[in-house]
Amino acid sequence: MRTLFSKLSIALVTIVVLMGAAFFVADRINTRVYYEELTQKLNAPIAMYVTGQRDLITAANPDLESLAELASHAMVINPTAEIYLLDTNGKILGHGLPPDTVMQTSIDLRPVQALISGSTAFPIRGDDPRSSMQKVFSAFEVRTGDTLEGYLYVVLGGQTYEQLANDIGGSYVGKAGAYVALAIIGLTALVGLLVFSLLTKRLKRLSCEMQRVSHSGFELSPEIAPPESGGDEIDQLSRSFVDMSQQIQVQIEQLTENDRLRRELVSNISHDLRTPLSAMQGYLETMIIRGNTLSDDEQSRYLEIARKHATRLGVLIGDLFELSKLDSTRMQPNIERFSLPELVQDVAQEFQLLAETKGVSVVIEASIENAFTYGDIGLIQRVLENLMRNAIRFTPQGGTVTLSIQDRANNVAIAVTDTGSGISDKDIPRIFDRFYRAVQGEEARSDSSGLGLAIVKRILDLHDSRITVKSQLDVGTSFEFELPAYQKAA
Repeated sequence: MRTLFSKLSIALVTIVVLMGAAFFVADRINTRVYYEELTQKLNAPIAMYVTGQRDLITAANPDLESLAELASHAMVINPTAEIYLLDTNGKILGHGLPPDTVMQTSIDLRPVQALISGSTAFPIRGDDPRSSMQKVFSAFEVRTGDTLEGYLYVVLGGQTYEQLANDIGGSYVGKAGAYVALAIIGLTALVGLLVFSLLTKRLKRLSCEMQRVSHSGFELSPEIAPPESGGDEIDQLSRSFVDMSQQIQVQIEQLTENDRLRRELVSNISHDLRTPLSAMQGYLETMIIRGNTLSDDEQSRYLEIARKHATRLGVLIGDLFELSKLDSTRMQPNIERFSLPELVQDVAQEFQLLAETKGVSVVIEASIENAFTYGDIGLIQRVLENLMRNAIRFTPQGGTVTLSIQDRANNVAIAVTDTGSGISDKDIPRIFDRFYRAVQGEEARSDSSGLGLAIVKRILDLHDSRITVKSQLDVGTSFEFELPAYQKAA
């Protein structure tokens, strides 16, 4: 009873039995009505023929002897017919039956008048004086000239008919009919069970596969692969299960990868924090131990090195906090309209002194003067600052860093290009990973947190923008991204 097949089987058998019983009863009722209508139509003239043989009522006096004689003749021809003579009020004046078998003294004339007038469809049932049942009948008016004297009422299917029907019902024919009905019900139930077995077999196989998959890391079996489209509800359920399993498997792989990245991130953070801290601690301890023996130049150099490591540590912690903030699901950019050329000019001026110190030229190239866009101006400024800082860091003396703005249909493209050491093809796919540093420019990257480009990518992801990289070793690198132009955003 706990399986779907058992429940469906019991429901099917119950429905088949109830439907079979209902059909059997309906068939019996329909058969009875059919034979009643047929009997009434075939025997409708009996009352008229009997009435035409004799004057059964003369001046309100019934001729009971003639009635008995005609009744006996009629019953010889049709043993199921029972003849009654009625007055105009339906009172029984006489009949050819044993007196103690007639239970009623009058007949309701409304069915009689309906039959004679032909105003009601067959079968028409009237009172049976020998029982409380309603039966089909034949009737005709008894007249003397134009005077209505009464009615001749013939019950079709009297007690003789009932006895014969009961005998046939219990005979071989009746039993055979019952057996046939039971056989049909049983065969129908068996076919239904076979169909349910075929249908539930697929569900059972899918259920077993679900249990197996849930305990095996959601590795699907090709045996349950449903058709790509169409099919019934079971196929749709199979497709949904396959899709769900694939999504769960992808999520598991993502969680595994995220866990790996988390471990790697913790390891990198620990290493990057430990290095400047160890250096600071070493120089400070040296100054404490050898404070009186160090010259002023040595003390200044040690303090400068400690300050440099402290600055690097501050940059690293600041970048970590910023990246954590950007990764938060609650982080949403403050979108506003702003002038991109003005922002580029401000960023170029911000790095002018650093560029001059390294002997690097900063150039602005704008193909359009009034390029308005939509975005978080603070975050976009941080993108340009990180790209500019990297470009100046990896560009040797005498090189050039270019900030360019170009019109791209419905977008505005911003690029930061340098003439530095470049990035190898194998490093380009990983430069946006956290704490990843390329081999080129080892000295230039020594004070880098390794999070600048990861922050850039995360900010542009929040703006639904994609950054592209083009680089060639010892020639230079170009980072480019696009923002929606004012006309498109409006």
